Amino acid sequence: MKTWSRGRTLGAGIGLIVLTNAVALGGVWWNRSADPESALTLSQRELGLPWRSLRLRENSGLALNLNWRVARREADDSGSGSTTNGGTPEWLDPAKMAALGFQADNADADGDRRRYARQLPREVILVMELAGPAWQRTLEKTRENANRHAAAAAANVDSKQFANRAKQANDQLAREENSNSRLFVIDAGLDARLLREKYPDRSRFLLLRGTVRPSLRSREHATPEPTGYVSRVGNGQIHVPHALRESLESLRAPNEPGGGDEFSATLRVGQRLEPWLVAVNPVKKAANLSGEERRPPFID
Repeated sequence: MKTWSRGRTLGAGIGLIVLTNAVALGGVWWNRSADPESALTLSQRELGLPWRSLRLRENSGLALNLNWRVARREADDSGSGSTTNGGTPEWLDPAKMAALGFQADNADADGDRRRYARQLPREVILVMELAGPAWQRTLEKTRENANRHAAAAAANVDSKQFANRAKQANDQLAREENSNSRLFVIDAGLDARLLREKYPDRSRFLLLRGTVRPSLRSREHATPEPTGYVSRVGNGQIHVPHALRESLESLRAPNEPGGGDEFSATLRVGQRLEPWLVAVNPVKKAANLSGEERRPPFID
């Protein structure tokens, strides 16, 4: 049995690395070689910034978390009826699951439902809408919930419990108006061309690859219904190119001390449905705008 010399082994390893990098770079070039499939302007609401202390401590690069939501049939305790970065949307019914390739028919008996829920997740194409009707409905539900709790607190002025509920509902409304993501997953399919025909506005609708898995929706005193769960969009993060990183270095995430800095970012999606950043523009707060101009966007 022949054994490779150390030099041949090293050469093979280097060659494999070069080939892997060439394939990766070729994929990036192909993704960006044609006109963008879509291009949206997002903000810190949809692109979560890591804490500044973590950014300064790491040397491996900077990535923004893609924050997205789904609207459910039932409202939650906040009254909004939505979940972030995963959930069961109202439109993901048995017919839609069947269209995505799942065996969703005849899931009536207990054994059939269990077999349905054991099916493996599938990669699909997700349609994501920015600041559209799904977000408007969520905002309105949250506002109605805040008004309802405010009225209850006004009718029970001596109750600390009602006052606390009203404050929590009002805080939730403020987050919905000012900081929660406005990017909602509103549809899914297997054919990007057909989805783009259905949602033609490329500045409002993103098409991204994601994962859907079978799920059962349980309701009180009712038979569980077959549905689906959106568990992933892309890899969950958007890489920040080195040329754009400087514009984000001084900004602070909403939950860290002194945080709440705002920015806008242009996100493009290529023909492989892979996203990348092309511009980042920090937004100075109104109190700091006197006599100063906003920083221009950085474009690669």
